[in-house]
Amino acid sequence: MHYLHLFIAILCETIGTTALQASQQFTRLGPSILVVLGYGAAFYFMALTLRVMPVGIVYAIWSGLGIVLIALIGLVVFGQKLDLPALLGLGLIISGILVIHLFSQASTH
Repeated sequence: MHYLHLFIAILCETIGTTALQASQQFTRLGPSILVVLGYGAAFYFMALTLRVMPVGIVYAIWSGLGIVLIALIGLVVFGQKLDLPALLGLGLIISGILVIHLFSQASTH
């Protein structure tokens, strides 16, 4: 269940960050409200995850997957370009998350 909470937290953070871009520096009301709701829900579900996983591991997975998802959303939705070094860096982030998930004994209490 804690991985479901973490996944929801990542999705909410990604929605909040996407809305942050769409809010145009908080000048648009709808996206600005979505920023607050997205981040509020993200922190709530991350807090639920922290009941069973250490904060360092939760934050590494949460931020890492959030970075990758936002980079992809930036590419698809906002037309932002990713060059080869950016793609390699994103690949390293995903690799690090896989190493933590597959091989670390610290991923749960």
